[in-house]
Amino acid sequence: MDRVNKDRIRLQDIFIRSGEEFRRDHVLSPVQLKAMRAIEQCRTAEMGSHSYCCENCGHVEVVYNSCRNRHCPRCQWIKQQMWVDHVKSQLLPIRYFHIVFTIPEAINHLVMMNHRLMYDFLFESSWHALNKAANSASFLGAQTGALAVLHTWGQTLSLHPHIHMLVPAGGLDPDGWQWVRSSKKFFVPVKALSKMFRACYIRLLSEALRDRKLKLPEKCTESIAPEKLKNELYKTDWVVYCKKCFAGPGQVITYLGRYTHRVAISESRIIDADENHVLFRWKDYSDHSRQKQMSLKTPEFIRRFMLHILPSGFYKIRYFGIFACVNRSTKLSQCFELLGCMTIHSTFAGLEAISVILLLTGKQINLCPICGAELLRPLRPPPKQLF
Repeated sequence: MDRVNKDRIRLQDIFIRSGEEFRRDHVLSPVQLKAMRAIEQCRTAEMGSHSYCCENCGHVEVVYNSCRNRHCPRCQWIKQQMWVDHVKSQLLPIRYFHIVFTIPEAINHLVMMNHRLMYDFLFESSWHALNKAANSASFLGAQTGALAVLHTWGQTLSLHPHIHMLVPAGGLDPDGWQWVRSSKKFFVPVKALSKMFRACYIRLLSEALRDRKLKLPEKCTESIAPEKLKNELYKTDWVVYCKKCFAGPGQVITYLGRYTHRVAISESRIIDADENHVLFRWKDYSDHSRQKQMSLKTPEFIRRFMLHILPSGFYKIRYFGIFACVNRSTKLSQCFELLGCMTIHSTFAGLEAISVILLLTGKQINLCPICGAELLRPLRPPPKQLF
C-alpha cells in the first residue's frame, strides 16, 4: 500500500505533465519508452489493482499495482533494503577498501550509442586490473574478490559512468589453504591500478572499433579512428580512487544500496517542478560537497534522466573472484573457515514485503483504515462460465 509523502514532487508527476510532448520531440529506444510509460502508470488504475478485505467490518481496500520497473523511484525501496541485508550477510568479517573506476568524458559519445558494450567493458577492465594486481607476487599474490556496482550519473544527472568496488583487504593464497592479509594500505598503488585499467579498456575499445561492433555517429570524424582514439586516450590520466572503509563494509553497502535500486536522482532532491522547469538539489564535490540548487528546463531534465535507462536484462551489480556466485560454496566458504567465522543470518530472508516494512519502520501497513483489524487479501474470483 502506498505510504509516499503526498507533498513530495514525484518523477511520475513530471512525466505525466510533460512526457507526451517529450516523446513527440525525441527519439527513444524501446526500453526507454517502456520505462517512461511504466513510471507514468505506476500505482494508477492503468496498472491494474488488487483488493484487501477486512473480515471484521467488511471494508474493501483497493490498491493499485506497482510497475516494478527497476528505473521507477517508487518501486525499489524494499528491494534495496533486502539487497543490502543479503549482501551484508555474505561479507567476510575483515577490513575492506572502496575503489572507484571512472572512464574519461571523451568517450561519452560512444557510451551513449553503445550502452551495453561500453558498460561491459567498464566492468571487465576494472576487474581485470584489480585481479591482475592482486595475483601479482609483487603486490598481494593471492586470489581476491569484489562486489561491483555501476553508476552512470553525476550529481547534475550528466552522463558519468563509473564502477564502485568493495574489495577485501586480502585473499586466498594460490593453493587455497591460507588467507593472505594485505598491508594497512591498499595492496597495489592506485597509479599502477589506473594504468592497468586504462590499458585494458582501450584494448577492448580498439578491438570493438576494429571489428565494427560499435555504433558510430553518422558524421564519423577521424577522432573515432582506432589508432587516433587510442593515442588520445593514452594521453589522459584515468581516475581510480581508493579509500579504506573506516566505518566498516556495512556502511559502504548501505551507501551503494541507495544507488543500486534507483536511477539518476532521488525524488527527495526535487524541490519544485512545473511545465517549464525542474528545480533540484545537488552536491558540488569540487566545492567541499556544498549543497546547491540547479534549475533545468523540463525537457532537458527528462533527457538527462533518460540517459541512465539501462539496456534490458543488463546486470548493474556483479560479483567477481571469491565473491562470484560459482565460488560462494567453495572459495568463499573456505575463506570463512580460514578466518574462523560463520556467515551472518540474513534478517529478511524468506519474508514478505509487508513483514520487511514492519521490521524497518515499525508500521503495519495491512491494517483496515476503518476498524484497525488486519486486512486479508481475498481469493481470486471464480472463472466466468463460457456457456
